[in-house]
Amino acid sequence: MLEIVTYGDEALTKKAEPVREFGPEIAQLAADMLDSMRRGRGIGLAGPQVGRLFRLFVTQVDDDKPRVFINPEIVLTSQDEADYEEGCLSLPGLYVGVKRPAAVKMQAWNEKGRPFTTEADGLLARVMLHEYDHLDGILFIDRLSPAKRERALGQYLRMIRM
Repeated sequence: MLEIVTYGDEALTKKAEPVREFGPEIAQLAADMLDSMRRGRGIGLAGPQVGRLFRLFVTQVDDDKPRVFINPEIVLTSQDEADYEEGCLSLPGLYVGVKRPAAVKMQAWNEKGRPFTTEADGLLARVMLHEYDHLDGILFIDRLSPAKRERALGQYLRMIRM
């Protein structure tokens, strides 16, 4: 199982590099990330969260199949936005309302190097956008107003000191 890094780890603030080669190593990394995500009881996990600065993330929401997104690109987001309480395996125990586009269209490659396009709304869209942010060194708390971010970080730091 891969170790999930938490807030304060430098990997969470860095921009991830594109995957250049598809093969058994990247497929194994994706499989290991799915396993770590499930063990952490999460629904999404990005490369930087396991200390791998690759543009790669995995998701599995509700009864959906596991999904692997390599070198994803956002094609389109909806103008409609939704506010929803988000959490993150790298900030365990912290849940805060975040406003994001309600729907997204994204292009990526799977672990076999095959391109695909996915359109999603609801929870899957939110998870895709949340994990995509990780690839650019953005945490969900960075999407908050300065005052709300400060309160959330204070709450998180108090939780981890207990």
